[in-house]
Amino acid sequence: MEHKTEHPALTQLKKLARAENLVNDPAESWRVGELDDSSVKQAAVLILFGVLDEVPATHRQGHVADDLDVLIVVRAATLRQHAGQPAFPGGKVDPEDLATASETNKPVSYVAALREAVEETGLDPSGVEILGEFGEIGLPVSNFSVTPVLAWWNKPSLVAAQDAKESALVLRVPVSDLLNPANRHMATVKHGKSVHSSPAFTVQNAEQEFVIWGFTGIVLDRIFTQLGWTEEWDPTVRRPAPGYEKK
Repeated sequence: MEHKTEHPALTQLKKLARAENLVNDPAESWRVGELDDSSVKQAAVLILFGVLDEVPATHRQGHVADDLDVLIVVRAATLRQHAGQPAFPGGKVDPEDLATASETNKPVSYVAALREAVEETGLDPSGVEILGEFGEIGLPVSNFSVTPVLAWWNKPSLVAAQDAKESALVLRVPVSDLLNPANRHMATVKHGKSVHSSPAFTVQNAEQEFVIWGFTGIVLDRIFTQLGWTEEWDPTVRRPAPGYEKK
């Protein structure tokens, strides 16, 4: 019987998931305001890594295989919050998630993150292996407390935007291209006299360019750093976040 070797990235991601020390809602320069504890809502996102089926990375580096990717959803431009932003699939924890979690004895974050990913991208949930979750991150701008759920795509399936009112595009982004120093900078947002910033990644597909920043940029940056995947880049390169160029 043939023994299939585990992908090196999966081995590293499993170890990271067991550490459970990625995030614990620290004060960050990108956070604006504070959570309202009386009305804060729970949410979860799916950070889904897998092996690219057709399009390898164009950037080569020693820490990450050029066939590794991460699933990103580009939000619809018509949304009230986070319009047009690339993000992990995910969303608010619904009552049905609480019921399913109780029935299956699984963490509600796992249930909500996977359900939202299926609704947004059409992926087959049977091909997804949940590795673990990290500490909650507060997003005062939308008053959500978000749990990042780390997962591996054992059996990738076709994905595409399922609801044009919610998502404009679904991308499988090569991780090595995200790590290319040429694709990295700090994204800035100005609120009054204060300037908030986050790590950002430029993403190029066949039709247009996107910038991953804010919550998603922060989490990716931390994952890459803790795994030892990060290449040296210049954080003094600062550019306004998309939509904030003239603010």
